[in-house]
Amino acid sequence: MRRCSSLALAVLLGCAPHEPPRRVVTSPPVTSADVAEPLRAPSELAGIADREARSIALFVEASRVITSPRCMNCHPADRMPTQGDDRHAHVPPMWAGVEGHGPAGLGCNTCHQAANVRTLNAPIASVPGNPEWGLAPATMAWQGLGLSELCVRIKDPQHNGNRSLAQIHEHMAKDPLVGWAWHPGDGRRPAPGTQDRFGELVLAWIESGAACPAP
Repeated sequence: MRRCSSLALAVLLGCAPHEPPRRVVTSPPVTSADVAEPLRAPSELAGIADREARSIALFVEASRVITSPRCMNCHPADRMPTQGDDRHAHVPPMWAGVEGHGPAGLGCNTCHQAANVRTLNAPIASVPGNPEWGLAPATMAWQGLGLSELCVRIKDPQHNGNRSLAQIHEHMAKDPLVGWAWHPGDGRRPAPGTQDRFGELVLAWIESGAACPAP
């Protein structure tokens, strides 16, 4: 466990300077903030006869995950992460740095560990964690985009990490960092549905032509 690097971070994480963050040993009660909303299955949209319209409907349903705060907070337009369901500015102030993992001397893993950490005496219930924690590449800045433009960018190798549609499905359906969105730690609402259901929707969208909503 890394030590808190400053008094401000120590207060945020619920630990004194030069002491490791303390873990709460009892499980907090489950609240509405911790419960995922349901996500429709592709079969529930199979009755749409028009192939393009069905494809668009599949993307719109999958986009409930993509546009959720759990995803959008790490896909900012200005290279500064946001937090919370209201996507407020990150506390403490943070920016991507050269590699997307924070500036030199204050990387994301200063506070974000390999797994979520519950906090004590802090204004947040837990600090998110994943071994690959960091911002999405600048080319994958999604905040502020409408569904049509977002859809087009997801399909564009210049804006999706140089991925094919098959690789996009693999990334969204199986990547552990994407999967964090359904296990975000105490005090956060998970992304809708499950990663498996999300993957099914993305695959069905691709197989139906990967159509995008109109601008």
